Amino acid sequence: MDDMVFQDRNKSYGAYHLRRLYDKHMTKAIIIASLLFWLMVSIPKIISTIKGMIPKNSDLELKEVTLTEPPPIDPNKPPPPPPPKVDPPPIKDQIKFVPPKVKKDEEVKDEEPPPPTIEEIKDKEIATETKKGEEGGVDASLLEPEPPAVVEEKVEKPFDYVEQMPEFPDGTAAMYKYIQENLKYPAIARENDIQGRVIVQFVVNKNGEISKVSVARGIGGGCDEEAIRVVRSMPRWKAGKHNGNPVPVNFTLPIQFKLQ
Repeated sequence: MDDMVFQDRNKSYGAYHLRRLYDKHMTKAIIIASLLFWLMVSIPKIISTIKGMIPKNSDLELKEVTLTEPPPIDPNKPPPPPPPKVDPPPIKDQIKFVPPKVKKDEEVKDEEPPPPTIEEIKDKEIATETKKGEEGGVDASLLEPEPPAVVEEKVEKPFDYVEQMPEFPDGTAAMYKYIQENLKYPAIARENDIQGRVIVQFVVNKNGEISKVSVARGIGGGCDEEAIRVVRSMPRWKAGKHNGNPVPVNFTLPIQFKLQ
């Protein structure tokens, strides 16, 4: 049919080519449209099928698991010992060589081995025990030394009352004389006519030194600071004693500020 229509015409023109491919393009379009239509119709069915495969929440059962309580800890039971320390093997052979000690003849044991010779320690490291070196061992000179053990200093709690209370050198009268001679009336307190009694608390240590000086009740105007200064400047006291042993003791001292 196309050949009859384009019998006396130029077939190289695009219209002839388009008419020849028209049936092929139309067939492809019908197939694609049919597939798209079938897919659109089938989507609800596919979704419902997938939903049916997913279990519903009602089918899931929640079970409460109750854990048993741990066994009680016995405070009287000592903690387990730490695991034994395992030192890595040395990279070089080690030979035991302990510096000789001078002993009496009766203390010398016959079974003690003689010290190693110069030839025996020539290519070996000196150690406290004899060990065989390994290829993958550790050079003893590269190992860090163990840190020294930390010894916690025990802080002794001060007593409030003891058999023999701490005392200023030469007695109480000498203490008040020392305060009177060293106390300086603050200028602010003098100008504002501030008078009264400052209660100072401090600790007399086992060696008689004064520490932890504080004001329990003050009057202001610089009097509190002056009372602390005078107490800190005091010489070493006679320490208090409990059961015959010197102990730290809390001490309370009133200091009077009075304008003349």
